[in-house]
Formats: sequence, structure tokens, C-alpha cells
Amino acid sequence: MPDKPESFIAEQLNINGIQSLPIHMSHALHVYNLTDHHRDPFDGMIIAQAQVEDLQILTMDSQIEKYEIKVIW
Repeated sequence: MPDKPESFIAEQLNINGIQSLPIHMSHALHVYNLTDHHRDPFDGMIIAQAQVEDLQILTMDSQIEKYEIKVIW
């Protein structure tokens, strides 16, 4: 990275109009309801957030496509 991560990432988020999505208790609790298609806990949280917030996921991970979620790629 051309600068410290905390500076570079914050700048890139601003330039590209991207907002971060905080993790809420509802997201964490929803992970429990997911089937075991994917064992990665971080991906599980992304899937749970997308389902709870009715968001789409941009990924090439074929395991994520097995969930009831709209995948773009």
C-alpha cells in the first residue's frame, strides 16, 4: 500500500463512495441459522449480514452461492 492502511483504506472508501457495514448482534446471531456449506467464520458473517440486511455479495467463491443470497460475479 502506498500509505498506512488506516489512511489508505479510509481514503479509498471515501473516493469510491463505499460505506463499511458494522457487525450487529442480529448478524452474529443469524450465523447460527446458516447451513454448513461454508466453514470460514468470516465468510459466515458476510453471508449473515447480507441475508439480514438484504444485500448482494460480490464474490467468486462457489460455496457462498449455495446460500439463499444474491451473488454477483
